[in-house]
Amino acid sequence: MTVFSTALAVALLMLTAGSVAAQDVKYNAMPGTDFSKFHTYKWVVVPNAKYPNQIVDAQIKDAINSQLSAKGLTSTDSDKADLYVAYQVSVAQQQQWNAYGMGGGLRWGGGMATATSSTIDVGTLVLDMYDPTTKQLVWTGSATKTLNPSSNQEKNQKNLNNAMAKLLKNYPPKQ
Repeated sequence: MTVFSTALAVALLMLTAGSVAAQDVKYNAMPGTDFSKFHTYKWVVVPNAKYPNQIVDAQIKDAINSQLSAKGLTSTDSDKADLYVAYQVSVAQQQQWNAYGMGGGLRWGGGMATATSSTIDVGTLVLDMYDPTTKQLVWTGSATKTLNPSSNQEKNQKNLNNAMAKLLKNYPPKQ
């Protein structure tokens, strides 16, 4: 396994390891889509997409499968599925600045200020659903979060499940 694959897997697991409330979740749906006609789905791979290692991939799919099942969808390997479902992940680095100041005033002289910067990793998981008949994207959602590691696998899985519940909260969309 390459260093990049390992780093991506750890980063993605960290995406879901922190507080769900801190996640930025967005979704969008194709107007006019009749979501009531979708009953089955099949996992597909997005060409050139970044994926974590097999263990994290299975954990992500299990969490998504659980949420989709709760919404009445059934996973299938058949090419005749009503929906094709795919996900991909990315990790980006962002600069974070913190400034602190204190001091002075009245006849006590000047104050003091300092600023620090740090680089933080921000992970994004994008979930897409396609209509296999029209080949159109009918629903997309993304969860973005500052990555924060945890060595407790049980906690990571629970947080992953909560994150996917939050991501799929608005599926199917109300029209």
